[in-house]
Amino acid sequence: MGSDKGTLYIVSTPIGNLEDMTLRALRILKEAGLIAAEDTRQTQKLLNHYGIHNPLTSYHGYNKEEKAEILLQRLKEGTSVALVCDAGTPLISDPGLYLIRRCIQEGIPTVPIPGASAVLCALSVAGLPTDAFLFEGFLPRKRGKRLKTLESLKTLPHTLIFFESPFRVVQTLKDCLEVLGDRPMVLARELTKVFEEVIRGRITGVIERIAKKGVKGEVTLLIEGARRGR
Repeated sequence: MGSDKGTLYIVSTPIGNLEDMTLRALRILKEAGLIAAEDTRQTQKLLNHYGIHNPLTSYHGYNKEEKAEILLQRLKEGTSVALVCDAGTPLISDPGLYLIRRCIQEGIPTVPIPGASAVLCALSVAGLPTDAFLFEGFLPRKRGKRLKTLESLKTLPHTLIFFESPFRVVQTLKDCLEVLGDRPMVLARELTKVFEEVIRGRITGVIERIAKKGVKGEVTLLIEGARRGR
């Protein structure tokens, strides 16, 4: 017998260029009984672009527990739900983990709909080793905690990947220089968008370049891992 429960779809959306929306993701959004979005205003722009008019509700870090129970009830009633974030793949430095865990507990099917991710997008063009990498999300805002986190990563051979605010990126790179040394790195910003830019060099060179003109937009940092004997 098949399950009468709905399915939770984890739907990846473009990180910038709307042409990066997959055909499968479009079909799922059109068929879903409900779309749960991190920011309904942002997602509405995407839905309008593709002529999708399905019901939309918010699901974010501030209402995750309360709203999860509401979504679970809809899923138990047979409604399929599509979870999306503002851009890219849900749960990658975005809300969704609590809902996924609750669905697993309740035996509700969860299906990934793959697509764009700033992490893999940046890594693919960085020119840094890709056989082993570590994504750390956003480093702590407080400098003391940030330095401690970097210290814990300094001996790892993995390519290190971080998201960072354009307002903190220079200080973060100075901290990386202090703890990790002057390693090869890449700063990727506004990936897939009009002003996409990939800056390669050592940490000192990248700091010098961006300190003069500043940085705008979404920023992904990639830093080479520790070498043997370093």
